[in-house]
Amino acid sequence: MSHTIRLPCHRVITVNNPDLLGDVCDNEVTFRYIGLHNDPIADNYPLFTSEFDFEQGATLLGDGFQMLAQTSGTYDKPVDIGRCPDNDSSYRIYGEQQGKRYYNYLVIEESAGYTLFGFTCCYRYAGYFEIISDEAGIVISACIDGEGTSPQDWDSKELEAVAVLTGDSLAQLYQQYAGLIAQHHPARAGVRQPAPIGWCSWYAYYADVTEDNIRQNLDAMAGDLSDLEWVLLDDGYQAFMGDWLSPSDKFSGGVKELIADIRRKGKKPAIWLAPFIAQPESQLFRQNPSWFVRHENGDLLKAEDVTYGGWRCTPWYVLDTSHPEVQNHLTRVVRTMREEWGVELFKLDANYWGTLKGKRYQSGVTGVQAYRMGMEAIAKGAQDAWLLGCNAPMWPSLGLVDAMRVSDDVERDAQRFEQIAKETFYRSWQHRQLWQIDPDCGTFVSLVDQAADPCHYDFHRNVLLASGGLLLSGDPLPDLTPFAKTTLRKLMLRHGYSQEAARFTSLSLHQAALQLAEGKELHCLFNYNEEAREVTLTSGHPAFWYDYWTGERLTEEPVQAIELSLAAGLTSRAVVSLSPLQKQLLNDATGLKSDHIAFQADPALA
Repeated sequence: MSHTIRLPCHRVITVNNPDLLGDVCDNEVTFRYIGLHNDPIADNYPLFTSEFDFEQGATLLGDGFQMLAQTSGTYDKPVDIGRCPDNDSSYRIYGEQQGKRYYNYLVIEESAGYTLFGFTCCYRYAGYFEIISDEAGIVISACIDGEGTSPQDWDSKELEAVAVLTGDSLAQLYQQYAGLIAQHHPARAGVRQPAPIGWCSWYAYYADVTEDNIRQNLDAMAGDLSDLEWVLLDDGYQAFMGDWLSPSDKFSGGVKELIADIRRKGKKPAIWLAPFIAQPESQLFRQNPSWFVRHENGDLLKAEDVTYGGWRCTPWYVLDTSHPEVQNHLTRVVRTMREEWGVELFKLDANYWGTLKGKRYQSGVTGVQAYRMGMEAIAKGAQDAWLLGCNAPMWPSLGLVDAMRVSDDVERDAQRFEQIAKETFYRSWQHRQLWQIDPDCGTFVSLVDQAADPCHYDFHRNVLLASGGLLLSGDPLPDLTPFAKTTLRKLMLRHGYSQEAARFTSLSLHQAALQLAEGKELHCLFNYNEEAREVTLTSGHPAFWYDYWTGERLTEEPVQAIELSLAAGLTSRAVVSLSPLQKQLLNDATGLKSDHIAFQADPALA
């Protein structure tokens, strides 16, 4: 028997399942299972439906279960943002021919404003939305993936909670949503701290990185690069995937000793590991076969059996983090790195694989629950160190990481620059609310087999300028060009002024703004392989307008609005508005009268 719930936002939801009870608090509904039978809960278990009564051309935005998936477009023409949708032939989280799933949240933008349907917690089940046709017409269906678990095996009958929010401001809607999430999953301490700024080895050397490479770049972090504080030793240092405490032959001096040298030079060491997987050659796998997830028939589960098999050192086997011995192992490894090695940030990669469905030590435990158990074990060992999630399941990671990669791997390529811009911008509302966003590394130096045009590097740096979040150079530091050095310096100065992400005015992602100080605002404009267009920027007061990167003054007198041209193609611009009072204070402080020179002397803008 169905029943309807009218929420304060005036949206009506219909609960068709008699086994469910919905507790309403303002615009949030928490669902509880009240059924008396023990039927398994399927992967498409519906919680409620709501009429899809929006404009036909309304723009949609939904998240993916894992980092590489997001969806935009319209309800009848969804558009995948990333290159690895949840239902592609590699990931197979659901069928290729099934209707599109919008995991975690669904935002609908129409001329009258915005509506957001969003799961506000993720303790046991992944939640998603579908847009389907039924006897009532087109409806939004909110579902959870029950993973085939049976109620008698649960430790709680609580399911998950969903909010429905409406408003005129996208930014305010996201802020309200983030507040509801925080009530279930409080953010970790690092979320409000200054973002790490430094260097990462992966995009300079990939898995071929050597101890000498690290030392050469460490030596380069001096002079005008001395503000690069962190050194992230990425994949390639370990003997095998899974044996994180055993270095490869390329690190004959030992990783522990290398980290000690990093600390002696006044830098902060960070390290990469993929905590939930192991390759068959590893000691971890060979000595502990009972620690791994299995198929229902008892055979060991390889990642490639059910999803994307991994990017190197395959096949990957998945640790069963519901097993107490596995939890103790993860705590011990990370504690060793933290206490004995001195690691201060852990980049945790391939986290999605920790959620894979399979037979585990504890019956009734979902992949989401097991993953959260594993992350809690890691946090226990990491203590006060930073936890950075990467290739992670998004909502299952709520409250468990300080920072989160929100885009695909960067490549020195125009198409990838555009892709990661959209991926990052669509998730930028999460920054310093759920976690600090990591838009991935800045790469401004071409390699022998990987190069981009100068205009596309300019686009890439404006993406990082708008994003905020972690700022890590991915280039070989000894080979930095003047353009790359200037870009890093000005990106670091922007971080010194504001740790926030610029706010976009719509899902078109064309324009974002960020207040740097009273009377001083950053404006970022983006064109995604579209036609040339004219853009009007406005300020709340008459202002002088400057190009962020060159310091060129764009207006002779203070004006409240300025019209700028944005060229066709993959292009961008970054402009600063400066009130006359701020400009005078700047001139007085520097003793400089030239607008161009005074602008360059401003530590916020130089």
